[in-house]
Amino acid sequence: MHTFFLSALEVLTGIGLLFGGGELFVRGSVSLAVIFGIPQLVIGLTVVSLGTSAPELFVSLSSVLKGSDALAVSNVVGSNIFNVLVVLGGSAIVLPLKVESRLVKRDVPLLLAVSTAVWGMSSAGRVTWQAGLALFLGLIINTIWEIRTVREEPEETENAEPEININISSNEWVKALITLFAGIFLLGLGSNILVNGATSAALLLGVSEAVIGLTIVSAGTSMPELITSLVAAYRGRTDLAIGNVVGSSLLNQLLVLASSAMFAGKIGLQVEEILIQRDMPLMILSTLACVPIFWTNGRISRQEGGLLLTFYILYLIDQVLPKTLPALQEEFRLIIFCFFLPIIMVIITYQTVRYWKQTRIY
Repeated sequence: MHTFFLSALEVLTGIGLLFGGGELFVRGSVSLAVIFGIPQLVIGLTVVSLGTSAPELFVSLSSVLKGSDALAVSNVVGSNIFNVLVVLGGSAIVLPLKVESRLVKRDVPLLLAVSTAVWGMSSAGRVTWQAGLALFLGLIINTIWEIRTVREEPEETENAEPEININISSNEWVKALITLFAGIFLLGLGSNILVNGATSAALLLGVSEAVIGLTIVSAGTSMPELITSLVAAYRGRTDLAIGNVVGSSLLNQLLVLASSAMFAGKIGLQVEEILIQRDMPLMILSTLACVPIFWTNGRISRQEGGLLLTFYILYLIDQVLPKTLPALQEEFRLIIFCFFLPIIMVIITYQTVRYWKQTRIY
């Protein structure tokens, strides 16, 4: 009981540090966006997502060192599912999110393409170091692409952050950098403490390593993304909130998974069959489900955010049932596929068709 109490205390401490780090990180990144004339969306897709993806990178590389390939891969897959369903859904509930056309035309299709490629690379049961190198080269190309397209839409830069004074002194960038790196430090520290406490508690309850990676570890390492996007949404910076989700999901695959595969050496990174058959397709489907939502009126409403969160709750139940009530697992999946999913598809299709008709009329 005492050990479990300490684990719970670590979880609470980690969450507190993450809240503070998220606030500092948003302040620093938005200040830099104004100082250097970079749109918030691009900051979210690069600097913010890089900092908030650091916990995933640390955990996955440490897992490879300890020979826990399943934890390294499931951390990436689970984090991406968490990012789309929980971070994006939760942010939309805080404040309906306005979707930039850039996301629909460029970034979300890119995320879908990368996720599908990762699934294909993993289909043989192993991500080789060559595949990891290819993913890392994709990261470099995408980063260069981001930098070259920064000034294509200057009007976004002018309205990047109305709350910050545009007449910035020469020393203001130093303060912004200090704030940014302080946020990164707190996010990394808080995330590590949270994961340690949650993992210890899960092990005490007899949960397997695969379930830990897909749920507790991935949720813990994704807390920086969650806190940063929630804070950004609360402060009205919805483009930063969405850009953080998409950018972090890309980095989880192009940086975290790629680095882990290269770090594993000649043997590559072993991928469990259950991840290939169930969780990676779910990772792709969760991203694909957002596309029609992004099309409808160019925003993610609170109802659509609640829908995404509902998807994640069902996913968690499906993860827990084999350990708690295995006899009900098949019945639960039957209800999901025969009842819940068709209703969701009808709702999404109806909203999409309705939006297209409205745009054609006007």
